[in-house]
Amino acid sequence: MRKAIMVGIDRYKGNRITVYLDELAALAGTLGIDCVARLSQDAAYATAAFRIGTGKVEEVNASIAEHNADLVLFNDELTSTQIRNLEDAFNRPVVDRTLLILDIFARRAKTKEAQLQVEVAQLKYLLPRLKSLTASFERQQGGIGSRGPGEKKIELNRRKIEADIAQLKKQLSNIVTVRQTNRRYRQKSPIRTVAVVGYTNAGKSTLMNTLLNHSKNTNGDAVHVKDQLFATLETTSRRIELPNHKPFVLTDTIGFISNLPHDLIDSFKSTLEEIKEADLLLHVIDFSNPYYFEQIATTRQVLGELDADHIETLYVFNKIDLTDDTVPHGFSPAVKVSLKNNRNIDALIEKLTDLLAHDDKIVTYRIPFHAGEVLSALTENTHIIEKKHDDTGTILTARVPASIRTRYQDYET
Repeated sequence: MRKAIMVGIDRYKGNRITVYLDELAALAGTLGIDCVARLSQDAAYATAAFRIGTGKVEEVNASIAEHNADLVLFNDELTSTQIRNLEDAFNRPVVDRTLLILDIFARRAKTKEAQLQVEVAQLKYLLPRLKSLTASFERQQGGIGSRGPGEKKIELNRRKIEADIAQLKKQLSNIVTVRQTNRRYRQKSPIRTVAVVGYTNAGKSTLMNTLLNHSKNTNGDAVHVKDQLFATLETTSRRIELPNHKPFVLTDTIGFISNLPHDLIDSFKSTLEEIKEADLLLHVIDFSNPYYFEQIATTRQVLGELDADHIETLYVFNKIDLTDDTVPHGFSPAVKVSLKNNRNIDALIEKLTDLLAHDDKIVTYRIPFHAGEVLSALTENTHIIEKKHDDTGTILTARVPASIRTRYQDYET
């Protein structure tokens, strides 16, 4: 296991730099890196040449020697000049938070689309740092940053990289066109859609599996859950049919994190458009984290970048087995749960279904025998209260959303 020294710029009130360095250590851990020491520099002493002061450079060098560290991780994004100067000073690869996240995404990307999206973001990161990163990539020999463009020979000139970006975007565009066509087809369906969002590792996939376990149509299609940051990058959708409620589509998305690289958000926007088109958001929050307010703010910021911050949201305060705090003012509707221990799940389902059904009305239809497709559509997409037959056809009483009421109003009694 490689060993790293962590360095952070402390510009925060209280002890929040510790939380950010804990997060950096967790990110590094997903790549098999052991963070053996951490150092912080007051923002007042930051410099343009090294990002940290010269005294702190000497302190980092001493820590490298003490722990025999292989590389240095910075919690801040570094400029081309800073990377070059720091690597000269440390004689070790220097990796910033952005490059670390990009490498995690590169290793976790499984679908062709995700791989292309990550590679575009990596190349955009590489482009302004091409000269300075050459030495770093050579030292790493297959380490951080070598996935994707790192394997493409760093001697690629700027024009070649720009051409690569254009070609990758063209391939992505073709994939996006197909997905948008499929999305337009789904939009014609009256079934409601719910997207699960939140900070990485807050419990989003666990929430999805919990609802799947309560669904009548579960077919063992559980989503991947692992106690790791960014355990999955693919957007996953499942049809949920809760007892006594009409079905809806539930979509799990990638988790967010503070200082998520902008180029990465931009590259994944086409994937994250599933969020933008949802009828309801389930915002999962790690209630046990002392800085959950900052995590909520990070999630809201990304939702704003996706133009999805206006969508109705149910706040799911998770991990109440670790805290007995009350839900803070300003978060409504909200529910407290422990997804790990299945606590308060009934309350979650009740709030979720109430929100999905807020525009529903109970309607009775008379459907003639020749209109079998109407009966089929109502049976599939509404909550049936009563169904009976007479000589003219089927008499159906159901709880029906507005979109379906408009479509089949000619059959109302």
